[in-house]
Amino acid sequence: MALRYIPACLSRIATLLAFVVIGLLAISPVSAQTTTTQDPKGDLKTSLTSLSALYTREVERLEKQQLQSKELYQDGLISRIEFENGEKALADARAKVDQVAKDIAAANQPVAQEDSLGLVGADRPWSTGNSRVDGLIRYYAGKYGVDPYLVYCTMSQESGFSSSATSSKGAQGLMQLMPDTAARYGVTNPYDVAQSIMGGTRYLKDLLAMFNGRVDLALAGYNAGEGAVMKYGYTIPPYSETRSYVKLILARYSKKQTS
Repeated sequence: MALRYIPACLSRIATLLAFVVIGLLAISPVSAQTTTTQDPKGDLKTSLTSLSALYTREVERLEKQQLQSKELYQDGLISRIEFENGEKALADARAKVDQVAKDIAAANQPVAQEDSLGLVGADRPWSTGNSRVDGLIRYYAGKYGVDPYLVYCTMSQESGFSSSATSSKGAQGLMQLMPDTAARYGVTNPYDVAQSIMGGTRYLKDLLAMFNGRVDLALAGYNAGEGAVMKYGYTIPPYSETRSYVKLILARYSKKQTS
């Protein structure tokens, strides 16, 4: 009689074991997910460090170039304007290194002190420190349907709010417009505050439309050109500067402040 129940018992045991195995398999992925944690602050520091290295190398390159230019200027082979433009480009590059150093120092502070990077204090209004520039950002952002805080974050990263900024690659003004981009949007003087903000905001608007509202791709396009984004299959191009640029602006923009 007892032997008749053995198959039934074995069947129940097998069923129970199956449930246990299924339960363990279901738990395993969850456990793996919980052990993989993201560290946004660590990513930000990595991006800042990478950007600092890029800017430092650019300063070193410009310093060597300017030493040669000084000799050429003294020998009368280049004009004073060319030499002064080189001096200005070097000064701007050094300013970027200094700004990144400040950002790194701020990122190393306790969370409550990270306001300079825009990582906390989301209820605080943003400001460039210039009421006219703030007003122009809001005006053109409203006119072209772009978040004014995105324009602010982009401007901060591009020029540090310096209307006279000029990059070694030829980008100019608050929004660091390249000559062809400036011409595309009717900007005749990229160092003019209003024209620069107008052109940069329109460019952001077009990039956002081109990339279906994806802020990361719009920013990548602003830095590397929309052609580069399309070339790499509508992803952020594999350029160290561009990837750091996008991460830094998104780190600030994701903690959106009131406008």
